[in-house]
Amino acid sequence: MSSSHGGNSMARVVIFTLVLAIFAGYLLLWIMTPTNTFRQTWLTALRTRTSSTYFGTTQGATYLAFTFPTLFIATLGCVYLHLGKKTSENHTKGSTGESKLGVWRRPVMVKGLGIVSRIELAFFLMFIALLLWNFATYLTLSFRTITPLSAAKSREKVWEVKLDSAALRLGLTGNIALSFLFFPVTRGSSVLPMFGLTSEASVKYHIWLGHIVMTLFTAHGLCYIIFWAATHELSEMLKWENTGVSNVAGELSLLAGLVLWATTLPRIRRKIFELFFYTHHLYILFVFFFVLHVGISYTSIMLPGFYLFMIDRYLRFLQSRRGVRLVSARILPCETVELNFSKSTGLIYRPTSVMFLNLPTISKLQWHPFTVTSSSSLESDKLSVMIKGEGKWSKKLYQILSSGSPPIDRLDVSVEGPYGPASTNFLRHDLLVMVSGGSGITPFISIIRELIHKSQTMKLKTPEILLITAFKNSADLTMLELILPISGAPSRFSDLGIQVEAYVTREKQPTIQETKGVRAVWFKPNPSDAPITPILGQNNWLCLGAIIASSFIIYLILIGILTRFYIYPIDHNSNKIFSSSSRTVLHILFICIGIITASTAAFLWNKTRNSKETTQIQNMEGATPIASPNSLFYNADRELESLPQQSLSQSINVHYGERPDLKRFLLERKESSVGVLVSGPKKLRHEVAKICSSGLAANLHFESISFSW
Repeated sequence: MSSSHGGNSMARVVIFTLVLAIFAGYLLLWIMTPTNTFRQTWLTALRTRTSSTYFGTTQGATYLAFTFPTLFIATLGCVYLHLGKKTSENHTKGSTGESKLGVWRRPVMVKGLGIVSRIELAFFLMFIALLLWNFATYLTLSFRTITPLSAAKSREKVWEVKLDSAALRLGLTGNIALSFLFFPVTRGSSVLPMFGLTSEASVKYHIWLGHIVMTLFTAHGLCYIIFWAATHELSEMLKWENTGVSNVAGELSLLAGLVLWATTLPRIRRKIFELFFYTHHLYILFVFFFVLHVGISYTSIMLPGFYLFMIDRYLRFLQSRRGVRLVSARILPCETVELNFSKSTGLIYRPTSVMFLNLPTISKLQWHPFTVTSSSSLESDKLSVMIKGEGKWSKKLYQILSSGSPPIDRLDVSVEGPYGPASTNFLRHDLLVMVSGGSGITPFISIIRELIHKSQTMKLKTPEILLITAFKNSADLTMLELILPISGAPSRFSDLGIQVEAYVTREKQPTIQETKGVRAVWFKPNPSDAPITPILGQNNWLCLGAIIASSFIIYLILIGILTRFYIYPIDHNSNKIFSSSSRTVLHILFICIGIITASTAAFLWNKTRNSKETTQIQNMEGATPIASPNSLFYNADRELESLPQQSLSQSINVHYGERPDLKRFLLERKESSVGVLVSGPKKLRHEVAKICSSGLAANLHFESISFSW
């Protein structure tokens, strides 16, 4: 077994080294793109060698230089992650490399960016430098050719010609940011986890890139409007050329982007989430008209990120078409519910994973993300999520489950996910300090349950746990009961070493609760519902790699045949030229055909393989239990507490009318390695990050795992 793990580790090192080499070459292309060396030497030579009757004179060069390397990295990433599933991740201490990177991983507070690590800040600044380099180089080289004489020949003033040139270069620079825009929101990405990232934690990169893209494209459009107005050519805004750039398509793309951009403002996004959610689908029009604006040949430079996003989006669509088996719900008096789903034993996920839910009873279109509270190791056949009633959608769900009149016996649910980190390294610390506010406790529940499994079942040494959590009201204390799964915990739960400091900030003393404690609702099974299964099976990464490769090959074959036997003869007829828009639409159609064909085939193949296990799970489900969960904080009718519940209640200290002194809790810890995890309101996360970045304690290792952006 050890030799196998050693071989996997060596293969992963080779793959990762190859990926870094390819990525370095890809970045070099972006650095060289605005230079004369690239355009006059590199690109000319590349087009000469790749020109064919199947892909034309320019398309083949773009595929080879920009499209293929990124898709190849994504495919290699699938193999890398597949091998990683077989490699032991139980590290008790950080390596030397981790200690050297410790300083770079410390949080930094940056206005406008929020909490970022020094590594993130360094890469962000390098990316900004790349954009500035491209724009400055483009302008410098283009302005050299603009003289009063050349401007006079075109019957324009020098400043007008320079404005025209600057407008074009703003668009070219914006295309760089657009090339990376969709990577952070590709949930099933093989690129992000290869670099230790998750889609939920990377949403902030998508936000940064989105602001950059729309700023540059808006400036691009405004400069052209000013130029056309100054040269009395506003009629250019209404032109849709048969070949080349289409101005109308660019304007429609920009208009869709501006509407989408406006609704991303924090006040709108948080207060009118439905408006933000629905208008964000304008990205389809934004991308479609952008492709029509610049043509498919140039779009191929930006294609890889969106191509991988389309694969992920279609796989999510396939997964969401089937109803899942909702087993039970735990209803808390603080407008919070825990939904417990049946899952196959082959579905493995990590703590802090996220799952997206859709309840047609509430809304057929809305999908909302929730953190998984269960552990796939501790609860092999169950998956749980906690939902706090903080918005219209979640409050409606609570009302449906808690009303009891008429009693609900089933609830239709569709899911996407779960999505989470490829690995975790919590065992490398001596102590885990978890700081949460309100429903921010959710990701910590999954971590604690995972550590219960590692401590009791795998007999591994786990870090001590200090959970510091703040709630507004005493009713919220019942969230702590979700630390233990509804199916129960190992009897030696007390060996875990957990201490909970719970703060109730808006009450001076315990209040008498008239409401009932935590209760459970059990749902009747439906023959059409199925356990949650991995959409691409247990070898999901290899299957995803096959989809990426095969779908792109299908697209290349189809477009090659079309170009060789239909478009090429028309273009080489002196009386006709094939329309750029028609060519672009055909490319989009063939991309969709390739993705749908490969993804559907893989999905159906794995669905057939999973059907046997699904039938076994449905047959094993017995009668609906009647017993309700016990309560730690309410004297409602309940059964005798079990040993794990007694241990948990004894480890909880409740403080009323005060807030935790976080600086004291963190700076007084003397352990050599203290992992500090924070989840909750923005103010709380910033306070913890400030303490950890102060340099007063070198043993604090900060991780923000909050998913509110």
